[in-house]
Amino acid sequence: MADIELTNKPLVEAIFEIRWELEKVDRGLLVDPHYQILIGRIYDRVIEKCPYHEKLPAAAMPDEIAAYIVKHRFRKEKDGWPLIQLGPGIISFNETAGYKWTSFSSEIHEVLAILFDAYPNAEKNLKINSLLLRYIDAVEFDYDNEDLFAFLKNSMKFSIGPDASLFEEAGIPNSLSGLDARISFQPSKPKGALHLRFIKGKKDGVPAVIWETQVQSIKEDSPKSNEDIRAWLEDAHEIVHKWFFKTIEGDLFERFK
Repeated sequence: MADIELTNKPLVEAIFEIRWELEKVDRGLLVDPHYQILIGRIYDRVIEKCPYHEKLPAAAMPDEIAAYIVKHRFRKEKDGWPLIQLGPGIISFNETAGYKWTSFSSEIHEVLAILFDAYPNAEKNLKINSLLLRYIDAVEFDYDNEDLFAFLKNSMKFSIGPDASLFEEAGIPNSLSGLDARISFQPSKPKGALHLRFIKGKKDGVPAVIWETQVQSIKEDSPKSNEDIRAWLEDAHEIVHKWFFKTIEGDLFERFK
């Protein structure tokens, strides 16, 4: 699938995340018995390419109460992107303005190879239970002077919003104070879910419509091997790619190109 380069792309962040099964201990807490070893092994394998190690405040939390919480970051440049994030049961690769699918997917392949190589006896102990490809985009929007629901319908092909008669009946001004709309669908390939979310927010301090597009596979739907995860990644990206460009088709494409 050919990349389409947008000069003014709306991307805030692109994220690929993997989670794996943790062991239950006393009081139902979840732990990764190999996590402390994994930190050092990951560090050894990424230090040349990502020499800037950031220990997050969550690193002070005991591992027993920090399941799937990111504790460490590895960056190519200080405070720069992309970056690798690691915690008990979780690793992710995150990119922002420098995103291009070819380089993003290539670096994910490297992260996968590092994880499977670094995890102690990965073939036996590393049991993948969740994959997530997530894109966060934003487009500036004047909430005071524009009709959000008309914008979503006409510019983003997404229809939501109450009928005007509801405001009249309840005596409530039709003035939007918040938005957080979520819907999910089940694609056939890859198995899992397509999640869509629209939020009222800000981008660089300016009011904006934030929208997320996610493909997620969990538990039995999650591929387990490095090779199968790479195939899943391509299938997930194909869905997101087509959905995104259909969403912005028309005025927004002209605005972003």
